[in-house]
Amino acid sequence: MIYLNGSFIPIEDAYISVLDRGFIFGDGVYELIPVYSHIPFRLTQHLCRLQNSLDEIQLENPYTDHEWTELIEQIITNNEGDDQYIYLHITRGVAERNHVFPKKVMPTVFIMSSPLLVPSKELAITGVSAITANDNRWLRCDIKATSLLPNVLLRQKAVESNAIETVLLRDGFLTEGSASNIFIVKDKLLLAPPKSNLTLPGITYDVVLELAEEYKIPHEIGDISENDLRSSDEILLTSSTKEIMPIILLDGIKIGSGKPGEVFKQLYKYYQDFKVAIMRGNLL
Repeated sequence: MIYLNGSFIPIEDAYISVLDRGFIFGDGVYELIPVYSHIPFRLTQHLCRLQNSLDEIQLENPYTDHEWTELIEQIITNNEGDDQYIYLHITRGVAERNHVFPKKVMPTVFIMSSPLLVPSKELAITGVSAITANDNRWLRCDIKATSLLPNVLLRQKAVESNAIETVLLRDGFLTEGSASNIFIVKDKLLLAPPKSNLTLPGITYDVVLELAEEYKIPHEIGDISENDLRSSDEILLTSSTKEIMPIILLDGIKIGSGKPGEVFKQLYKYYQDFKVAIMRGNLL
C-alpha cells in the first residue's frame, strides 16, 4: 500500500504522467527513513533534511511536519513488518516539457514502504570490501535529489568488482561513498570528512559522531587525504539501511589488520544498543 497525490492505493494501481518533471528532468528530491518496531528513526532530522533539499531546489513543501508524520504512520500501519524503510519522493509535478519552472503546478508526492533488511551480524564480524573511484558527480551532493545516475554508475562499479561500495575521491580527498558516508580510524582517532556541498549530510553520520562523543571515543572532523584513507587502520561505512559496517579490503588491499577494528566494534555495539532503546520507545 502506497500513498500517491492524496490517495492510499495498492502500488500496482499507481501511475504518474509521462510529463512529470521527475520523469522528464529528475526534477525532485527524496528521503529514506528506517523504521524499527514501527518507530521511524530520527523522523525530525529526516524531515529537516527533506526541507533543506526542497528549499535548495526552490520547491515548496506540500505538507507540514505534522502532516508528513501522519502520512508516514499510516504507511507503516498499512504495510507488513515491524522493520521497514519509508521512501518519500516529491517532484515539481506535471507540466509541458520546458526547463523553466512551471507556474501553479501541484507537486507529485509519493510514499512507499519496503522491508528493512539490515546487514547480517556475520558481516560485522568478517567485514566487507570496497573499491575507489573518482567522484565525478555534480557539485550539490548535499541535495538529496532523485537524479542519481552518477551514483548508480559508481555503485555498479562496486557490484561488478564483487564489492559492497565505491568510496569516492575528489581532488585527492575523500568525499563519501556512492550511497553512504565514510569514516576512517588512524592511530585510534575516528576521522570524519566535513559536511559540505560535496557530501550528503547523513543522519547515521550524525549518530556515529554523537555516540563517539558520548562514549569518549577520540574523534575529529576534517579533510581526509587519499593517502590517509589508504593507510588508515580502519574504514567504516554508514548509511540509513546499512547502519555501520567495517570495510576491510579497499581495491583488494587489506585495511589495517584486514579484520574489523576495535573502534568499529565499539561503535557497532553502541549503535545496536541505541536501536534497542528506540524499539523500547526510549529514544527517537
